[in-house]
Amino acid sequence: MAVFEGNFHQGEPRRFALVIGRFNDLITEKLLGGCQDCLKRHGVDVDPHGEQVDYAWVPGSFEIPMVARQLALTGRYNAIICLGAVIKGQTPHFDYVASEVSKGIAAASFQTGVPIVFGVLTTDTMQQALERAGIKSNLGWNYAMSALEMSSLMGQIRSLPIENQNGLMAGTSPSLPAVAVPTQATQANQ
Repeated sequence: MAVFEGNFHQGEPRRFALVIGRFNDLITEKLLGGCQDCLKRHGVDVDPHGEQVDYAWVPGSFEIPMVARQLALTGRYNAIICLGAVIKGQTPHFDYVASEVSKGIAAASFQTGVPIVFGVLTTDTMQQALERAGIKSNLGWNYAMSALEMSSLMGQIRSLPIENQNGLMAGTSPSLPAVAVPTQATQANQ
């Protein structure tokens, strides 16, 4: 049997997309800085006009999953990093946004087969968010490390040969999961 583990080495060039929420930009810009620092120190060209990292700015965290999914569907990226900040207020709005963002990012990753890193801070106070975005440590760095590791790991898994029904090798794993298309026969059975 085999052991698969991602690494942080820059073998072949990898492409990343970053989806950043503008709301609470005091926090998200600090997360972005930590993320860029990590990627740069691991050999990734973070220049927006370069070939390795694309940036998508969205109004707030709620919009992140839709844009992350659309970017993943292009097949251009080895991993996507989502950066945002949802800070609790006096109303239940926080609960709805935090819940939907986390579910949406997870669903986008499962649906596309592309690693999508959840880098959305969900904190009770602005102080907690600031501590996680640079005062004590910058979680943007951690999110970039996760993207580097997962892109490497998924590359290894996708390069595995696929066995057909007779146990014979039949190529390599696809980069995106196959989507089942309903036929008349399957629709009649429903």
